[in-house]
Amino acid sequence: MGTNFYKLLFDISEALVTDDLAAMKFLSVEHIPMRRLEAIQEPKAFLRELQEKGMIKEGDLSFLKELLYRINRIDLLETQLGSSRQEMGRELQIPGRAKVSAYRQLLYGIAEDLTPEDVKCVKFLLRKRIPNSRLQDNASMLKVLLEMERKVFIKEDDLSMLKDILKGFRADITKRIVTFEEQQKGNGSKDKLHYPVPASVHPERQTAESETRHLSVESYKMKNNPHGYCVILNNYIFQNACEIRQGTIEDGEAVKRVFEWLQFETVEHMDLEAKQIYEKVKTYSEKDHSNMDCFACFIFSHGEKDKIKGVDDQFVNIKDLVSCFSGSNCPSLAGKPKLFFIQACQGSVDHPPVTVKEDFHGRLEMDATPLISIPDEADILVGTATVEHYKCYRCTNTGSVYIQCLCEKMKLLCPHGKDLLTILTEVSKEVGRKDLNGWKQMPKITSTLRKQLIFQIP
Repeated sequence: MGTNFYKLLFDISEALVTDDLAAMKFLSVEHIPMRRLEAIQEPKAFLRELQEKGMIKEGDLSFLKELLYRINRIDLLETQLGSSRQEMGRELQIPGRAKVSAYRQLLYGIAEDLTPEDVKCVKFLLRKRIPNSRLQDNASMLKVLLEMERKVFIKEDDLSMLKDILKGFRADITKRIVTFEEQQKGNGSKDKLHYPVPASVHPERQTAESETRHLSVESYKMKNNPHGYCVILNNYIFQNACEIRQGTIEDGEAVKRVFEWLQFETVEHMDLEAKQIYEKVKTYSEKDHSNMDCFACFIFSHGEKDKIKGVDDQFVNIKDLVSCFSGSNCPSLAGKPKLFFIQACQGSVDHPPVTVKEDFHGRLEMDATPLISIPDEADILVGTATVEHYKCYRCTNTGSVYIQCLCEKMKLLCPHGKDLLTILTEVSKEVGRKDLNGWKQMPKITSTLRKQLIFQIP
């Protein structure tokens, strides 16, 4: 085989994290003996095993593509294997193409959707059936399911025990299992699990809607408590007294209330010099986030294009701040969402109004700050108060238009299970319709998130 092929496998293995390996091993149980999978501890060894079993080879990486698609590593699917989510979705609709059975997909989906508290309940209810050594605190739900299969407590045509365990606290998942069983009885299919759609739907539309429904449930894991750090860098008092940012204290308080409610470890750092801003961000990137799901950073300050101003009137590049959280610089957050929200102008031009229907009361100020540029990496979202070249506004009495609206929308929509991009779209809609002393403001979203981010409500 050519060196390019081995280089490709090497690069993919280097990008896979521990959770990815566990997921791929679980999805491969029907093709590789469980005892062999248990001995594999590294992605390289797993890919070698796939080669030995003939599941992947030069010129045929369809199974590897499917695995990456199933575990939602779309970044590797696109950059390394030249495919896309949409292409794989269509490919796996073709009968016989999917190598991961609908049963295996169902179990994996259940494991992904259970919270840590749910998993504890499952282990508690299994304590008299499975040895304690197999139900340790660090045992994942995938390991629990494998043990249930080993003991023949569950199998493709008999999921009654799993239904009985889950019905007391996750009726939604029990219903999902029932739907799967009905589909299996109806067509005996071993292909990809489809969600039911009305029979009147046109076949082509039915395929598209089925794929859309499948994609809509792919979400980042939000199972830990705390979910992660929420860091607020809030510059209020500057060396130049004319630059004091009245209202920014209210922004910090609003963010702390919302993110503490969402079970983040929230901390605020006030009045930082440019060097201190960078050092503070770098310090958080060097922490171990293995037991966390996410990272959020709010930056409130003045600035210029591509830069944030410290209270010492020096500047730090936004790209340098975001780059601290690349996969190589912060490996414990690889594959997890990193969020940056910046209350700042991105130019010195007032945004002209299209329609004026609403008054905004209170004195408004501007935060002259940067145009955002982020590394071309996955799982990063940057939300800015305004599109490039235009000003944004902060009320000296109640806080900034953007941050206050963001916090209000999160309080309103998170309990309804809305994902972050949907919430930010609502923020853009709300901010965009305000009359700001005759001017307008339009927030901007720059995202390379690969999945939906839905904040769990305690």
